[in-house]
Formats: sequence, structure tokens, C-alpha cells
Amino acid sequence: MLDTHRVSRSFPSISLPSFGDGSPVEVALITQLGIGAGDQLLRDAGRRQAAHPAFVDELDEPSARLGGMHLAHDDASSLYSFSVGRQGHPFHRHAGPRMFTAIAGSGGAQLRFSTASDVQLQRDPAAFVHALRCVDIPPDCLFTVRFGSGTWHQFVSRHPRHPALFALSCHANERSGALTAEQRARIDADSADIPTLTEVLPPALMQLLAQTDLARLPVVSLSLQSPARSALAGLCARTRDLVGPLRVLLARLRPAHGYVGRRAADYPVQAQPDPPADSLLRQALAEDPGHQDYTTLTLPPHSAPHRSASAMLETVLEGFVLNPPPSVGRLMALRNVLVAPLQLRTSPLGCPVSSLLSGDRTTLFAGRFPVHAQRVDAADRSAEVLLGADDRHLRFRSCVRVQCLDDGRVQVSLGTRVQTHNAFGRMYMAGINGVHRRHISPALLRMAVAHALAPELVQVTTPSDTALA
Repeated sequence: MLDTHRVSRSFPSISLPSFGDGSPVEVALITQLGIGAGDQLLRDAGRRQAAHPAFVDELDEPSARLGGMHLAHDDASSLYSFSVGRQGHPFHRHAGPRMFTAIAGSGGAQLRFSTASDVQLQRDPAAFVHALRCVDIPPDCLFTVRFGSGTWHQFVSRHPRHPALFALSCHANERSGALTAEQRARIDADSADIPTLTEVLPPALMQLLAQTDLARLPVVSLSLQSPARSALAGLCARTRDLVGPLRVLLARLRPAHGYVGRRAADYPVQAQPDPPADSLLRQALAEDPGHQDYTTLTLPPHSAPHRSASAMLETVLEGFVLNPPPSVGRLMALRNVLVAPLQLRTSPLGCPVSSLLSGDRTTLFAGRFPVHAQRVDAADRSAEVLLGADDRHLRFRSCVRVQCLDDGRVQVSLGTRVQTHNAFGRMYMAGINGVHRRHISPALLRMAVAHALAPELVQVTTPSDTALA
């Protein structure tokens, strides 16, 4: 073949006109990543994709639905990830148009498109081959692809040792195109996935394709650093071919983990000498408690999401379970190890609120949280629950209280009383008294209130979630 090239000072791109009457196929290179980075990224992203709840592995195209439709807001778009491995995937098409951003593996990728219409194929099946065009993507490249409804396409790796690509695909309108009744039903139920929206090549066209010498098809080669078939491009490709597997090997030394962090306003907390006179904690363990603390956090006006004290209290209690302070969790893990040989009570939650994970369903607040007692005033401006548990060395009771003040402020309080049974209990409380007052209670309260102010930011599932069912 006669090779030619032209210089592009922007993104190297190509727009392939449709062989039928559809939209063109548009491909553009964006940038080239570090040597061997494509293979490493494809491995890491592929592992995370496989762990996604909506992961599907069919048609040699593992995929996951990352974001579904919001039809109540007239939004029929969806977001998917998909990957193509070393062997590529079969020719197929979709009813609707597609546009995606992808990264090629360290061997590069070839994109194959046939834009022959159904009318043309019925008249002459060979139109499928006549309309075939290929686009070569260099190794370790970020690129974009856009094509119209019904475009047959196949993506393969240009080197058998490397995966082809990993992509993020936006379906702008899941309901568009000539969908089958089954596909439309899946879409309307918001349960579609890439395989159910895919039509593979009919056997007759597959047989025709098997008889075709793909090496003689017209090919457009996009590149960034040098012409695609130059000596420099060849040297670069060989280098990336060697380094890609090495980067993958090194990447296996670390787990493919990710983290979701959140930052909340740090409202000050105040330690009070005694609980209020009308607090449920006043009636609990009234006989000379060996330990007592009461911590209050005050929210400024208009910062609380609820005007109802009981509703606010419910989300605060949920926050104790779903948004515990990591430092308190580590302290509890250490404490559990130390007291396990003594057959004492253990819990993953900080002791003041650990009874929220109790299996006792005798008395529930808001139909979900086990409590010893609860009280909500007639105007729902004050709500309080009493928590606690009994152990061999001590008994403890804790109160969680929400008060909506007349000036718009909201006070959230956590108080604890402890009554020891023996010398070990007194020694235990003496050892944890300082850290309990200065860190555990304030930290538990801050994190629970942070959850109450923005519960939507906590989207992870924890083992303790089952206690809320």
C-alpha cells in the first residue's frame, strides 16, 4: 500500500462518511500517556469494573453500568464502562448512536467500522465488506469515538500480548433508535446493559467476513509524536510493547483499591458538667455512677436539614452506625482484642452507641434503632433516646438528644453514665476516662452530625448495615 500522511496541529482526527445514509464515524486522538501506561490502566480499571455491582461479562466485552437514567427528570442518558481484551470482540451494532472516550493498551488498537445500511445489505451482502474501514490507534493513547445508530463495529488489539482498550461510553438517549420490544422493555425498566442493547453480526455476514483478507482493507492511522509508519514510531511501539507488561507486573504489587473521602464542617463541641434536669440520662443509673460525661454540639441557624427533632435524631443515630470515626474504630478494634479473652462484650462501634447494633427489637426508635427508652415532645422540638448495655464489669447508659432552639439553632448532645461492678471495671474506666471525654465522645458526635447534615455523601455498604434493616 502507498502510505501518506498529513500534519495536524490539533487533535489528529478522521471523519469517515457513512456508506449508507447514516451519521459519519468520528475518531480523534487526544493525548499519549507514559510508556506502558495503557496496559497498567486497563488492568486497574478492569479489576475495578469487575468489582462493580452492575458488572456483566458477555460478548468478549466486559462492562458495567456506572450511571442509569433519571426518567423522572426527563433524562434518558446512561453511562457505561467497557473493556476489550487481547482477542478483541465480535462485530456488532446498537440501535442508538454511541460516543465514548477510551485508552488503548500498550500494543495499540484497531477500530473497524462498516456503515452499510440494512437496505444495502439486503440488496448485496458484499456491501458490508465494501463499507469496511479501519482506524489504527497507537499504543497508550487517549482517544474519542463517535458513530451513528446501526453502525457495525469491532475493536481488536494490534498486538496479541496486549489488551485493546478500556472505555467510558455515554448513551445520550437510551430510548433512541430501532429498538426491539424486549430492549425497550428493559430500558423502560431501567435495567438495560450493554449486552442486551447489542446485536451481533448475522451468520451469513460472519461467513462473508471470514473469507475477507482484512489486511487489505483501507486503514487510517492516527498518531501523535511521529508518522504512524516511520522508524521513530516503530521504535516507540516496540518500547511500549516491552514496558507495558512490566508495568502491569509491578502494579500487581499493590492492590487496585480506591477511596471515597468526605469533609464536613468542624462545629465546636462543649463538655457539660451534668446532663439537663429533664434528660432521660438523669433517671438512668442514678445510684452514684462512677463515670459521667455530657457533650453538646450546636449547629448555627439554618444549617440543620430538618425542622423536626425526631427526624434529625433518626439521621444522627444512623450517622453513628454508618459514619463512625476511623480513629474510634481502631481504638475499639484494639479494645476488642484485649477483652476477648475475658469474655467481655465486643462491638465495632464506640461504646456509647454500640447498643445500636443490638439484636434486641423490643423497643425501637423510628422503627429501626433498638433503645432502652425514648421521648419526643408534643411540638417535636426535642427528641431523646436512651441507649446502653450491661457487661460483667460495668453497666453503661447513653443518651442522644436533639433540641431545636427558638433562635433557629439546633443542639445535638451525647451523654454517658457508667456504673462499675468490680475492681476491674473501676480500673478499666480509670484507664479510658481521659480518651473517652477528650476524643471518643466528641468524635462520635461530630461524625454522626456530619452524616445527618449530608447523609447522601455516605454511599458505602458496611457490615453493620444489616442492623438497620
